[in-house]
Amino acid sequence: MGRIGRILLGILAGLPPVSSGCVLTSTPNDVPVHANPAAALPAARPGGTAPPAPIRLASPATPSPQLPHADSGRTPFDRGELTAEDVVRVVLERNPTLEQMVAAAAAVAARYPQVTSLDDPMLGFQTAPFSAGSPHADYAARVEVSQKLPLFGKRGLRGQVVLAEASAATADVGDARLQLAEASRSALADYFLAVRSLGVAEENLTLLREFRQNAETRYKTGLAPQQDILQSDVELARLEERVVSLTRGRQVARARINTLAHLPPDSPLPLPADFGPPGPLGDAADLRARAVANRPDLKALSDRLAADAATLSLADREYRPDVELLTAYDGFWQGDGGRPLQWQVGARVNLPLRLGRRDGAVAEARAKVAQRRAEIARLTDQIGLQVQEAFEQVSESVQVVKLYETKALPAAAANVKEAQSAYVTGKVPFLSLVEAQRNAIAVRDRLNEARAEAFRRRAVLDRAVGEPVPASGPLSGR
Repeated sequence: MGRIGRILLGILAGLPPVSSGCVLTSTPNDVPVHANPAAALPAARPGGTAPPAPIRLASPATPSPQLPHADSGRTPFDRGELTAEDVVRVVLERNPTLEQMVAAAAAVAARYPQVTSLDDPMLGFQTAPFSAGSPHADYAARVEVSQKLPLFGKRGLRGQVVLAEASAATADVGDARLQLAEASRSALADYFLAVRSLGVAEENLTLLREFRQNAETRYKTGLAPQQDILQSDVELARLEERVVSLTRGRQVARARINTLAHLPPDSPLPLPADFGPPGPLGDAADLRARAVANRPDLKALSDRLAADAATLSLADREYRPDVELLTAYDGFWQGDGGRPLQWQVGARVNLPLRLGRRDGAVAEARAKVAQRRAEIARLTDQIGLQVQEAFEQVSESVQVVKLYETKALPAAAANVKEAQSAYVTGKVPFLSLVEAQRNAIAVRDRLNEARAEAFRRRAVLDRAVGEPVPASGPLSGR
């Protein structure tokens, strides 16, 4: 009994620790992660995929960006005029969507040591309880230690699947950054349009009040009918209604930007900077080629295709058996002459006879590979269409902005000036002056709409091309 106990204790002392070798550490800037994630992963084989870089997450001890105090009046945008670069920078720093997706990518990468690790060794113990103290037999017991060893290459393929999925998750983060940048610039375009249109409306309110005063003066002197005064009141009421509507639009646009930046919707914002003049876009074919090379969503699909291909290779290897090595000390042998069969070694293999299950797994994996290839082809075609469509829309907006700036706006301003002079001298009725002013307001509003639309379309083009953010160049907001 004592000898068997000593042998059992010796076997237990020689077993590896239950942990898979993953040491948890805690640093001031990181949550508990593997002490050396890069060292824990095997080096990439020739033609294989490199292990994922460790993804570091903000520690609970390091607070995430806090909402500004309601009484502080300070926001991350307190830097003069509001530019596209400022909006995109703050949104990418504070929007919780990115933190969520980075955490998801870290969770995928953390699966690598799990799928590439060996199964835990198994310890078995058997005894014949009535042999203890029996006068007819020695104490009988059996202690066995076994380790399952998958067929060579299976663990590597499982690791390749995780590596490809982790790379795809990282590409998804890049795609989310592009989408947030586009949404930020689109919200800034709405804010710019609301502020500029509100400024135009307020300027015209002042001008219409001057028109009404002129009409009242001419009415008192008998040079104009009372209808001119009434018409002025109607136009003023219409314009005041527009001011109310534009004020609401400005508040909503401000709330969109603040929400993207993880701020209270009513946080103050500085006035938007004027959008720069539209510039040349280059060649559409070159933009399409850059999009295919840059788009993170296309790269994510390619990574998932690699994961599916590794899954298919793994399914093919399931037709081959795995090995389980074992060693045992067997005290059940009661023969004479020193009990020669106490120490034993052996091996077990599974018999891969369930071919239907394995055939189904291979067929499923092949179908997923074909599906993924079709998705890549479809997305490549869509990227070409998106880039071409966005390119044509930006080109149209460039021409429209130029048309309004060089022709329509100067003509409308000159028309108002001439109508005002003619009305004072009695050459045209008041309705002609009002109509000229209406046209001038419409032209200025349309110019602001064209500038905002050009900026918005450029953001869509940058997203379609997959340019790094924040974007620079024509219509960048500076």
